[in-house]
Amino acid sequence: METEMNRIAEIARKHGKVQTLVHHINVENLREQHKQMKSGKATGVDRVTKEEYELNLEENLANLVDKMKRQAYKPQEVRRIYIPKDGSKEKRGLGIPAYEDKLVQGVMAKILTAIYEEKFVDVSYGFRPKKSCHDALKKLGRVIEKKKVNYIVDMDIKGFFDNVDHEWMIKFLENDIEDKNFIRIIKRFLKAGILEDGKHIETDQGTPQGGVISPILANVYLHYVLDLWFEKKIKKQNKGECQMVRYADDFVCCFRYLEEAELFYFQLKERLRKFGLEVAENKSKILEFGRFAESNREKRGEGKPGTFDFLGFTHYCSKNKQGWFRVKRKTSRKKQKTKIAKMKIWIRERMHKPLNETIKILNRKLIGHYNYYGITDNSKSINAFYYLTVKQLYKTLKRRTQKHKMNWDKYNKILEYMPITKPRIKVNVY
Repeated sequence: METEMNRIAEIARKHGKVQTLVHHINVENLREQHKQMKSGKATGVDRVTKEEYELNLEENLANLVDKMKRQAYKPQEVRRIYIPKDGSKEKRGLGIPAYEDKLVQGVMAKILTAIYEEKFVDVSYGFRPKKSCHDALKKLGRVIEKKKVNYIVDMDIKGFFDNVDHEWMIKFLENDIEDKNFIRIIKRFLKAGILEDGKHIETDQGTPQGGVISPILANVYLHYVLDLWFEKKIKKQNKGECQMVRYADDFVCCFRYLEEAELFYFQLKERLRKFGLEVAENKSKILEFGRFAESNREKRGEGKPGTFDFLGFTHYCSKNKQGWFRVKRKTSRKKQKTKIAKMKIWIRERMHKPLNETIKILNRKLIGHYNYYGITDNSKSINAFYYLTVKQLYKTLKRRTQKHKMNWDKYNKILEYMPITKPRIKVNVY
């Protein structure tokens, strides 16, 4: 599959448009995609698991490819469930495609990635090979610290994945892909519909919920709606410095002059409206931020510069040990509160489970937390998370039995034999 994807990428690079793609959705590539699928995942409307599909794998794949050759393949509805939304009492919808649809989407996502990876602008970091959230944070830090930046436009698109316009989506894809059969399958995914509480819901807009193909389609959409527009128009119309860093639908724009930041804010609302999108006003703002923000505000008799959140971190103006300006980050209050609440619930649910097993799983959870939030300058937040986790486990063990009361001495002796992983900085964002 890798060789085929490299060939597609080369064609896209040389010729711009790619003509024949659908033949790459073949038995060999679908089989490879099946191997990469994780076991134990929730099932779609077909209720088929990976293990069940594998019982008759070759015949299933042959039948699937045959349907695609006859243009008889039609994606099934996406089963929608609701899960708690981080930091809120609200719930968000999660779509679960049928198993065969996951396989087809997986192969198509790889094909689209091969085509567009050469076309995407460097400001885009979300769901791209060899790019991560930490890379986006590093880039944003370099822009604010090294460039002539005085103002931040912190934007949020209201319900982006639910409001992608299908007609525009297809137009963007057709700009780079000439294979009508390939485009037809994407159209069918977009129009497959949702099954919720036994009722069919039409999908006239938005990307396939929960689908593997959804992130790359979203990137294609924002590549044309936002990235190229910013690079080709906004940068050229401004006299001062202007830079953008985007991760999926979360992005931050940096400007030298306030009037240019304000003009961009207005223009962006108009631009998004054209493509069926809307700015979330309550989550978007312009703030003074950068090397000279604190001194400039002090001269005007104003308070400290404001802060903004990006990718789960609150960014604030500070200084290094030598007294030079530096952007620092800490886990956002909303994320910290949510993560701690989830950890408390999880520990309580395991009150009567074997302690050694609980600590083993707990350490995996903590390591995952440190791997993401353990970045430069954020030691206070991850230490607080560790301390509150240790404290919650102690409280839970105290409640577990009345016979042998738990105290700190006993608890610390237990932790000597079954230590809880301590926090440390894992990523240097400088």
